[in-house]
Amino acid sequence: MTTPTKLAAAPVIDETARLLTEHYVFPGIAEQLSALLRRRLTEGAYDVDGAEELARLVTADLQSVNGDRHLRLKHHTVPVPPKQGAATRDAMRRDFDASLGGAPRVQLLDGGVAVVELAPMLFPLEWAAEPLSAALTLASRARALIVDLRGNRGGDPDAVAFVCSYLLDERTHLNTMHWRGGERGEQSWSLPHVPGARFGGSKPLYVLAGDSTFSAAEELAYDLQQLGRAVVVGEATRGGAHPCQGWTVHPHLEATVPVGRAVNPVSGTNWEGTGVQPDVPCAAPDSLARAHALALTRLSG
Repeated sequence: MTTPTKLAAAPVIDETARLLTEHYVFPGIAEQLSALLRRRLTEGAYDVDGAEELARLVTADLQSVNGDRHLRLKHHTVPVPPKQGAATRDAMRRDFDASLGGAPRVQLLDGGVAVVELAPMLFPLEWAAEPLSAALTLASRARALIVDLRGNRGGDPDAVAFVCSYLLDERTHLNTMHWRGGERGEQSWSLPHVPGARFGGSKPLYVLAGDSTFSAAEELAYDLQQLGRAVVVGEATRGGAHPCQGWTVHPHLEATVPVGRAVNPVSGTNWEGTGVQPDVPCAAPDSLARAHALALTRLSG
């Protein structure tokens, strides 16, 4: 009987540490984490048999200093291409094709209240502009709108601005992204024109959130909340505000490293670590019924 061969962790750790040092938005934290990974490697903490276990251990160490949930070593069951970002993009495309382009449900409830579910991601606009526009245009005639983000794990910041554009009347500053090494922030604004019809900026709007809501989906909820445009109903979200990029460091492993940080123009901060706090707290499974009741009460007033 042969003894299983241990996974060669050193090349993975060396490459992950290099990526941190070169790209992480917080250089000081990157130095701490790189030293931590190399020390743990020397101690034998990463002497494991499989890539999945290594991913779990390294991710825990990466998040141990500042709790950045975008900072991960992700395991992929299917071998991933070496090209930067290819692993994430391939997985996103499969999800896009299986979810009607990220808008799997448009429903009209009693009282003229529409529900648009955006899940499992806010996909790149080159794919998602048409399905998002179709869903939001269909809901534009509703008396009130509920946007369900409970199952949305993030995605494209440009898709956030696109969705916001249907829910506002005027071009509006939504967010500013500060990149590592950049002297000036990159501003995100809603669009002056959209394909289809807007729901607009005056009718009642509710956003459903839960502890699975993450990243760009959190930005959508946070932007609308800070503008006073939407009432967030449900649970606090996961708390990831740093956009990241992914690099393949092993046939089954992808290092995701945040390369920027978001700053909201209203609050002057973001939802990193704290999550988006609901205006109306309740259990996520109950949030749709709660938001519907709130909408009906407001419409009858």
